[in-house]
Amino acid sequence: MGCQTQTVKEDSSSVALAGNTVETIHGVEVADPYRFLEVESKETKKWVKAQQLSGQEYLSGIKNKSAVVERITQLWNYEKVSAPFEHGDNTFFYRNDGLQAQSVLFVKNEQGTEKVVLDPNTLSTDGTVALSSVSVSGDGKTLAYGTSNSGSDWQQWQFVDVETGAKLKDELKWIKFSSAVWDHNNEGVFYARYDAPAGGNLLADVNFNQKVYYHKIGTEQSQDVLVYERPQNKDWGFGIGVSEKGDYLLLSISQGTDSRNRFFYKSLEQDSDVVELIIDLEAEYLFLGNDKSVFYFKTDLDAPNGRVIAVDVNNSDKQNWKTIIPESKDPISSIAIVNDHLVVSYLHDVLGKLSIFSMNGDLRQDVALPGKGKVAGPYGKRSKDYFYYVFNSYIQPKTTYKFDFKTGESSLFVEPKISFNPDDYVSEQVFYKSKDGTRVPMMLSYKKGLKKDGANPTLLYAYGGFAISLTPKFSPANIAWMDLGGIYAVPNLRGGAEYGESWHQAGMLDKKQNVFDDYYAAAEYLISENYTNTSKLGAYGRSNGGLLMGAVLTQRPELFAAVLPAVGVLDMLRFHKFTIGWAWASEYGSADVAEQFPALLAYSPYHNVTAREYPATMVMTADHDDRVVPLHSFKFGAMMQEKQQGEEPIIMRIESKAGHGAGKPTSMKIDEFADIYTFLFESFGLAIPAKIN
Repeated sequence: MGCQTQTVKEDSSSVALAGNTVETIHGVEVADPYRFLEVESKETKKWVKAQQLSGQEYLSGIKNKSAVVERITQLWNYEKVSAPFEHGDNTFFYRNDGLQAQSVLFVKNEQGTEKVVLDPNTLSTDGTVALSSVSVSGDGKTLAYGTSNSGSDWQQWQFVDVETGAKLKDELKWIKFSSAVWDHNNEGVFYARYDAPAGGNLLADVNFNQKVYYHKIGTEQSQDVLVYERPQNKDWGFGIGVSEKGDYLLLSISQGTDSRNRFFYKSLEQDSDVVELIIDLEAEYLFLGNDKSVFYFKTDLDAPNGRVIAVDVNNSDKQNWKTIIPESKDPISSIAIVNDHLVVSYLHDVLGKLSIFSMNGDLRQDVALPGKGKVAGPYGKRSKDYFYYVFNSYIQPKTTYKFDFKTGESSLFVEPKISFNPDDYVSEQVFYKSKDGTRVPMMLSYKKGLKKDGANPTLLYAYGGFAISLTPKFSPANIAWMDLGGIYAVPNLRGGAEYGESWHQAGMLDKKQNVFDDYYAAAEYLISENYTNTSKLGAYGRSNGGLLMGAVLTQRPELFAAVLPAVGVLDMLRFHKFTIGWAWASEYGSADVAEQFPALLAYSPYHNVTAREYPATMVMTADHDDRVVPLHSFKFGAMMQEKQQGEEPIIMRIESKAGHGAGKPTSMKIDEFADIYTFLFESFGLAIPAKIN
């Protein structure tokens, strides 16, 4: 592979000057004229600043944007309370009074007295230091919590005495994609970390060789015990667990973002080595619990929709594995063992279904749900005779219910008090045919009374990858869009897991075009059924969905009036060279592999921008995104601006002190949605009313 680079001269305008970088990859010459934007140089910083100012100027000039901000803020301003989680005699939950930047963690003791355990809003003045994860010791007395700065994936873990609120001196650093898991004696935590980046670029340096450590409370991190590493397999990642009774350390070993995993374990009751129980990377194995040496797993081995099996680790040959709950036509979404029962959450045509089985696999009952929507959970413990679950839809906020095994019924536990009436809105499911005849579901949400006159402003949001299912999810900002007369449309493209692993595999690697075709077919359905037309149709997607938006722009730009690629993977030939990007090769393939290179080059958005007319485009990214590094958006945005032959704007929205999306403070979320909606209305040629309700 050869490479020639030309130094690019500084340019005072917001337009980047293309270089002439050309690589020969597997015998094919590939131009990369904006390679210099990968480097955090003076030139790049100057270009980014100019793009920020230009984008802000365009967005701030849209009339009545303040009305959109006001309506989203009004809808967002209600108390939000999470499902509780119990440890020892303490019950923990998150509460947000409405517009707090981050939700606050509370604890309630046996007497019912509540107090704040941790308020992330005090960690920074602007809300950009976020609480990324928490882990409470089994006795409920010590809280471990992870924080991230400005949306980075890097986490720092610290510890608090729950009773006194005193912060302990312990601090753990260089942690990514790992929680802190307590041992049974509540004396310390297991966690996985990387070595400090050697290259000095915390946001872009590649991350390999994750290692598992044990930290004893009261000691320095330098004294932590290395529990397990795999230097010969630098791309292995470790998901850590401890069995409910504390008898085993559990290691779920991933390879990139592949949904398949290996499974190892180690006895914590006696000094022993790590046991490699499942060594073949052939299926997903999700540990559910154990009865001594019998381990229960949810797996998709020979069952794309999932099944539950029992494996006796003392007699672990595959022919001795037992199926407890067989595969059904509905894929399994999540499972928990509660009250010595298997509580299974299914997806039935993307909508939630909750069933309870005995430990032998006998169906005991289906739980009556409050409507058609998403079920999050179940949340509970094997020793308890109840569990919690959260129900919501595109028009109904998250509501927590408690199921009691003694009565066999659910009761309302926490209901939010909101400033709108869900009965004024509609959320319906439709089905359409994709290019190859595949039947694809789509949820459409809008305000009652909407006329199918072919002229409604419509936002088509999608993802389509990494076995992530887009189930109904409430957002107050979506209600504001519906109040503007808009339709919020979410198709369930292949690449997700809405219909199990087979649905996922139909949209990955060399089948990625299926995802794009499913999306175009959704747009064509909305037009043919008179919901909207091309001049009122907007496309929006984030991360892997941002890649989808790049494909929209380079393959079917005529279908849309506006396209918004957000934090997107847009250079498919170099994504694996930065931070955790290498892990996505199991989903996309890699340009380093000769057989996979042609498919990637064929749809890589950055490499397929040509001189033509493009719809209005807002490329969205953030300066601290260390998952999909912003260079993807920088290079793609620069190329789009160079090649645009039409009159529609190509702007960039670059957030400062923000990352891939997680932990973003409320005010930044509201501003982002307001910019999206106003950009769409401006692109549709529609006026925003001075007052929205």
